[in-house]
Amino acid sequence: MMPDFTFTDPSGAKLRTLDLKGKPALINLWATWCGPCVLEMPMLDTLAAKHRDRLRVFTVSQDSNGADKVAKFYAERKFAHLQPWLDPDNNLSFNLGTGVLPTTVLYDAKGREVWRIVGAHDWLGPRTDAMLAETVAQAGG
Repeated sequence: MMPDFTFTDPSGAKLRTLDLKGKPALINLWATWCGPCVLEMPMLDTLAAKHRDRLRVFTVSQDSNGADKVAKFYAERKFAHLQPWLDPDNNLSFNLGTGVLPTTVLYDAKGREVWRIVGAHDWLGPRTDAMLAETVAQAGG
């Protein structure tokens, strides 16, 4: 099941993971200093746009004291469909037990983990569509 964590964005807005139930959620752990993570971000923004009504895509920064770094990163890249969520204490990363960035987990509409990818991935390829298809379809997509 999805762990219960609360994240903030650079302005202080809060997001609680357990409030995400009801629609599938893709949670990506990343950091500004992680090269593969940075390469994935534009793809995740496009993926979020493609599935906007059927899948929520969350990128959660693991940068320590990273609010300013993350806000600047988002501002420079002008992501239209991603929000800059922060987990500066790496609580979710520790809970997932991977220790590797990027790490991405798909949860179904009931908050159950469907799969996870540890390491970089092509989020715009046909493999991703196939991996998401059943979970998104069950959610009415």
